[in-house]
Amino acid sequence: MAITFDRLSSIEFEEFCSELLNSRGFVNIDWRKGTGLPTSPADKGRDIVCGHLRVEPDSSQHFERWFVDCKHFKRGVPPKELQNLLAWPEAERPDVARFVVSNFLSNPAKEYLDAYRKNNRPSFRIRYWEKPQLIRMLRGKVSLQRKYDLTNTPIRSVKDILAAEDEFFTKVWYGRKGTAEAIVRREHLRT
Repeated sequence: MAITFDRLSSIEFEEFCSELLNSRGFVNIDWRKGTGLPTSPADKGRDIVCGHLRVEPDSSQHFERWFVDCKHFKRGVPPKELQNLLAWPEAERPDVARFVVSNFLSNPAKEYLDAYRKNNRPSFRIRYWEKPQLIRMLRGKVSLQRKYDLTNTPIRSVKDILAAEDEFFTKVWYGRKGTAEAIVRREHLRT
């Protein structure tokens, strides 16, 4: 199954990310679009603010606040695109600053994040999901794949599945009926 995000606009990718987070159990999801315009300059680098219940190995639980920046690029995301999200966590102290990338981070962007962690030692964790992680997270999420037209592989509708099931039942029924009639005829000829 080939999944692509290329058909989505940047806004549609943000909306998809919001719904994906919801489907994965995140709560209090605040998509910070804020305007009807194609872009939202007022989001301050965080497209989505949400909560996540984290369960530790000892079964203790705590609630984390995440800032999520959605990056919809057909090529690698450059380092300059990461700076806005990293500025606001310093001021507002979330637990995680997460980049969700429709394709991949460029190698310079990954090096930038590593250097940022090393040099600034932020109080928040910096994480990212690239296309391979998003594809894994989409397994079994057929409704999201359909809604956002993410796959070229046709996904049959319930109506199509029921029609195929009915056709199969009919063929099996006629096949068995024909076999039964042949057996009766053969037995009749023997007598």
